[in-house]
Amino acid sequence: MHEITWPADEAERARSMNRFDRIEPARTALIVIDLQVAFLEEGYTAYCRHAPDILPNVNRLARAVREAGGLVVYTRHTTLDDPVRGPPPWQRQMPNLASYFASLEPDAPGHALHEGLDVRPQDLIVDKVRYSAFLPISSSLDADLRARGIDTVIITGTVTNVCCESSARDAHMLNYKVFFVSDANAAGTDEAHNATLANMGLLFADVRRTEELLPLIEVG
Repeated sequence: MHEITWPADEAERARSMNRFDRIEPARTALIVIDLQVAFLEEGYTAYCRHAPDILPNVNRLARAVREAGGLVVYTRHTTLDDPVRGPPPWQRQMPNLASYFASLEPDAPGHALHEGLDVRPQDLIVDKVRYSAFLPISSSLDADLRARGIDTVIITGTVTNVCCESSARDAHMLNYKVFFVSDANAAGTDEAHNATLANMGLLFADVRRTEELLPLIEVG
């Protein structure tokens, strides 16, 4: 698990700027970003060593959101062989990223959601092709949430400072209320993880630990 060393003064400032005092579960979605085999199992280029640590907290939050009447969404980062929706051509051609992209093709074993996730039939699974899940070119997520009357999202998953942060920023810019869970997101290093927490708390999200967020969901 990450050592969270978010400076106290930054945390206090964030609490004064982005604190939501309640959650309406029926209008809330837990977004679980890219907890796929390629990110959670050693041997893959995309492997994030802290990602397995967050599975218990993600599952606790998923259970709480479901029981309260909210929606649980799992995204899968997806490599398409498409000039428009595939990876940028210049990036796809980089030799050091070839195995990364290959492991996330739709039929590749690495693309699957990790078996440690407690996925239920009523949950939504959305493939995305950009770091942010909320871009129209990336996935149907924004349209799916709006069709269900969702106005609040809880961001979890991996990688904290890439797909999770990108999705949280865009969700904020699309007028969602955003929660970012400090101990249910995972990055490659503590430094990268904590930098994102500071960025999120500055303007984009209400940053909380799992234990702080669960009572809000349950009371809601």
